[in-house]
Order: sequence, then structure tokens, then C-alpha cells
Amino acid sequence: MAQVLEFRLPDLGEGLTEAEIVRWLVEVGDVVAVDQPVVEVETAKAMVEVPCPYGGVVTARFGEEGTELPVGAPLLTVAVGAPGEPETSGPASSGPNARSGAGASRASGPSSSPSAATEPSGGSGNVLVGYGTGAPAARRRRIRPDRLGRAVPEASVPEVAVPDAPAAETPVSDVLAPVRAAASVTAPAPMPAQVTAADGQGPVPVVSPLVRRLARQHDIDLRRLVGSGPDGLILRADVDGAIRKAEETATEKARTAHVSATSAVRADVSPVSDGVSPASEAAASVSSAAPAAERIPLRGVRGAVADKLSRSRTEIPDATCWVDADATELMAARAAMNAATGPSAGPKVSVLALLARICTAALARFPELNSTVDAEAREIVRLPGVHLGFAAQTERGLVVPVVRDAHARGVESIGAEIVRLTELARTGKLSPAQLTGGTFTLNNYGVFGVDGSTPIINHPEAAMLGVGRIMPRPWVHQGELAVRQVVQLSLTFDHRVCDGGTAGGFLRYVADCVEQPAVLLRTL
Repeated sequence: MAQVLEFRLPDLGEGLTEAEIVRWLVEVGDVVAVDQPVVEVETAKAMVEVPCPYGGVVTARFGEEGTELPVGAPLLTVAVGAPGEPETSGPASSGPNARSGAGASRASGPSSSPSAATEPSGGSGNVLVGYGTGAPAARRRRIRPDRLGRAVPEASVPEVAVPDAPAAETPVSDVLAPVRAAASVTAPAPMPAQVTAADGQGPVPVVSPLVRRLARQHDIDLRRLVGSGPDGLILRADVDGAIRKAEETATEKARTAHVSATSAVRADVSPVSDGVSPASEAAASVSSAAPAAERIPLRGVRGAVADKLSRSRTEIPDATCWVDADATELMAARAAMNAATGPSAGPKVSVLALLARICTAALARFPELNSTVDAEAREIVRLPGVHLGFAAQTERGLVVPVVRDAHARGVESIGAEIVRLTELARTGKLSPAQLTGGTFTLNNYGVFGVDGSTPIINHPEAAMLGVGRIMPRPWVHQGELAVRQVVQLSLTFDHRVCDGGTAGGFLRYVADCVEQPAVLLRTL
């Protein structure tokens, strides 16, 4: 039986409350299968392709590309059970967003058709938070015609209840016919090109609560805006444009007032000085005025980084210690590994992979630094395994992918996982799960050509090791001055979990392994 189901933006996990539509993967009228990705969204942590738990025909999309939607906002509607479409499974009659299935089942009762009685009980294999199989049938709800076809403005069409679906399959066009008929009867003349505060008292054509909040924060009257979306829908881009226009108007008024005041003063002193007219001087003042400052919204990855670093600085009493180390032997050992041939040959080993393995060995000796603080319970939580994060700079900003169970991996395994996660980070394909859950972070800022830094701890972790560039420098080696490969190591740690003696011992052990890689043989 034909049903129109509404798919809402699911909870993507990790406390995310909103996402921005980057790219629609389907159009209205397209046929989608269960678990087919329908939209690509950007959260504060990653780019995610959202699969639809329903199979059928897309009847409407909500939100243009670039629009931010809160979790739970409608994404699209799907007509399930249209003629010629494959039978859909569980989500068509279960889950929190079923629209008409419950009403149809109550109406038909024991006399339901055999096809309905034998409908498979399976469901979407890609269960999302708030969607999936096994949930009780939802109660029947009414569908507003602007949610189905967006043929008329929201204010002009009354809500129309979808009739109970018959026992036999019904085409989608038959389901939508009474809604469209009501829309054609009650729809007024098209909206005027400019809506003012004096025009009517109906609702403003805005769907997103974020757009309303943005307008309130900047004192923008939505009734005076002309929406660029379907049927005059006001989008975030329209509000942003109004904000920019208001700022430009305010700036221009300030400049005009300044020029007027300057011209008046100069006119009182001397109407004409050295053959230069007041009008020319006023024009020169306008051209020399300072340009307006650019405002960049803190959102997406940049906003998430800002929030996390601010929280770290606010909550964690951190301290930093550092030491210079002779990395000549470590570089020689790496060169020997990569030059090996025959049975002992293997993938190329990176310096970052060697340093990561050194970190896991050091954390085994100093487990205080592989912990977190439960401030509410006033407890230090020692973590059983090492999930090692490493800082990676991408076009979208700084991200910290996490190597799971690094304490159980060797150098080659850690190196392969770093390469895989780095490639996903560069293409924006990292999932939220791959960016969270770290217990210790390794930050190789030497790739930027700098020697030292005092990094900010990746909250809620307890420590971060920073590594500068490895450079040839004069160094006293075996009592003689020589040119050696020297690196600066810095450790920033949470002073609540340990004192300086523990932090210094950890950093000294890391430096010893860098200077004498054979020390690691004790832990193999």
C-alpha cells in the first residue's frame, strides 16, 4: 500500500546537534533503495553520507545545499509501495516517523490483505539513531501539503489528513490527489515580490529554526525579506545577505556622517584652501576610510576545534616540559629498516610510526598519563588501552584521527593505520567514530618547519607529546663536538593526574628511546 514517510535528520552520535547540507545525492522523483545514501552533510566532526532507511520514490526535499539543519528536522519524504517499486521492509511500517501505516492497519483489522500479512519483518541494515527495525507502529499523523509538493506557501494551505490506505496497492498520485486538490482550491494569488510588515499576519515562510534565531540575533525583520528558496522559502543565505546589507548601510551612514562633520568644520575655517574645494576633500576622506572588518562564522570543523580548545584551557591546569634529543641513531635505524631486502623487507616505516610506538612503550611505564579526570566524581580514571590520536592538518582544518588499540600494534601496523586515516582525513571521509575516543595525542608540528611548541591538550585526555623538526645541529657526542640530527620534544600534561616527576620521567624515557632505539628491545 502506498505510504508517504518522512525521513528526519538522524542523531549522528557524539553529541552532534546540527549538520550542514553539503550535497544532495537524489532529486525529487528519484527511486531510492533501503540504505541508499541520499544526502551528504558536514557535521562539526566529519563529512557524512546519510542513508535513508526507506525504499521508494522521493516526493520532497527539505533544505538547500548550504543550509544548517538541527537533528530531528525533516530531510525528505519518500512514497513507499508505489507501483513498480520493490517491496520495502521494516521501516515502512515501524520506527518513529511512519506516517500512515498505523492508521491503515487499524482500519483493515483482521481482513487485511495476504500481502500485508506476509510482509517481511526485516528492516534497514544500516540502523541510524532514531530509525530502524523493531519499533512499534507509529500513530497516524496528518501531512501538510507543503511538505509533499511545496506547491503553495505554508500560510495558504490548511492541513489535510491523508486518507486511510486501501488494502490493495495505491499509486502515489492517488494518495496526493486530495491534497493537491485542496491546495488548488485554497491557494491564493502568488506572493508579492516584496513582503512588508504591513502585509498580512500569516506565518513567515521559514522552515529552519536556525534561520529564525539568526534573524532575531541581528534584528532582521523576516517579513521584509524575499526568500530565494522554493515558493519564496527564506534560507540562511537570504538572512546572511540581509545582515551584510545592514552592516554596509550602517558603515556608509557612519562614513557620510564623518564626511559631513569634516566638511562643516573645514567650511567654517576656510571655504577654499589652496584651490581645493570642500567637495574634493570630502571625496578624499571617503576614499581613505578604513574598510570594514570581515566576519567569519565559527562553525563546522573550525567551530568544533574552537569549542574543544577553549574547554581544554578552561578546565585543565596544564603544564609543559621539553627536552632536546639526538635523533641520529633513530634516523639510522629507520633507514636500515627501509633499506632491508629479501625476507626481512616490508612496508616503508615513517618517523611518526616510530614515535608512536615509542609513546605506547612510554605509556606502559607511566600509565598516569593515559587517563582522564572525572571532575564531577572527583576521580582520576586510568584507561586500560591506548587509543593514540595524531594531529593532521587538512583543507577543512585540524583533525585528530585515532589509532585504536595502539598498545597492541607494532610499528608496521601503526604506520599502515596512520596512512589509511590520513588519506581519509584529506578526502573528508573520516567518520565521527574515527575522530573520537583518543586517550593520548601525538602532535608532529615539525612538518610545519618549527622547532618547539606548547600544545593544548586534546580534552578530555591528560597529555600530548609534541615533536619539532629534526635538524642537523652542533652536538657534543662522546666528548667531541659533532653535527647530529637533533629534535626538540615537548610534553604538555594535566597537572591533576600527576606531578612533574612523572611527566619528566615519561619525557626522559621518550628521549632515551629516540637517542638509543635499542632501549625499545626491552619491551618487545
